[in-house]
Amino acid sequence: MGTLTKTRVFFATDIHGSERLLLKFLNAAKVYKANVLVYGGDITGKTITPVMAENGSWKAEYVGSSRTARTEEELDNLEREIRALGSYPFRTTRSEWDALRQSEAKMENVSIQLMTDSLRRWVKIATERLKPMGIKVIINAGNDDLPAIREVLAESDYVIYPEEKIVSIDDKHEMPSVGYSNMTPWNCPGDLSEDELAKKLEKATSGLTDPEKSILNFHCPPYDTQIDVAPKLDKDLTPVLTPGGEPEMAHVGSTAVRQVIEKLQPLAGLHGHIHESKGLSKVGKSVCFNPGSEYVTGVLRGLILNLSDKKIDNYVFTEG
Repeated sequence: MGTLTKTRVFFATDIHGSERLLLKFLNAAKVYKANVLVYGGDITGKTITPVMAENGSWKAEYVGSSRTARTEEELDNLEREIRALGSYPFRTTRSEWDALRQSEAKMENVSIQLMTDSLRRWVKIATERLKPMGIKVIINAGNDDLPAIREVLAESDYVIYPEEKIVSIDDKHEMPSVGYSNMTPWNCPGDLSEDELAKKLEKATSGLTDPEKSILNFHCPPYDTQIDVAPKLDKDLTPVLTPGGEPEMAHVGSTAVRQVIEKLQPLAGLHGHIHESKGLSKVGKSVCFNPGSEYVTGVLRGLILNLSDKKIDNYVFTEG
């Protein structure tokens, strides 16, 4: 990218399979005139939507309604709508689907195949659209994402998979990344103990040449800040209510992440993970951001960072 005096970074996270939001993320390079796109983790969806072959047509049920496609064009549109919402359309028959539901292993294999096929297509779109523009695209996996997703991201010779590495944002700023998180109530694939997470954070940051100019891309936010607050859950994963009937809130971020930020004092921390905690918090001199997530509504929340040599010139939270 040559010698830069200013760099504009667009950061987003936690789209959870929504193709609509993935396309908005890629379009941010042009819309916001960003020359670096950074994605913070949790890129895959959580559900499969069966599209059933039935009497010469295709039927699917999603978001509480039943849809029928009678032509190939209608089927393509139906599947596009399903992907836009963060689910994976799966062409099947009633008997095949019923058999899959009886086998957890077979269903998991189908799920992984749909996720990896989708992600490879997304990487292809990113390469075709943004490589000719010279945009740097950095995409990490999160604690919700399976190991197979990390393998797909590592395949690309254009999109940068940054896990536990230091990536140069430009000739002034380095960015270490860690997509894992501390333990959650859902025991996600990338949940770790604080000690295990601390080791990954140490590995990711150990090669920084100038920590105070760095940007930390850590999926999990630092503990005890305004950006790590979520509803407290009981053992049945039900929100705990206050005497007034409101959800009781709790800090759920990582103590290991906070300790690293306190020690290194980077320019900024880019975080996600806690969808409802959009905002920023200072940890010492470092400014830590979480743009939040509204993937279920089709709204992409993001953050623009304008960087010069030793400071953040300004920042803007975005949504659209």
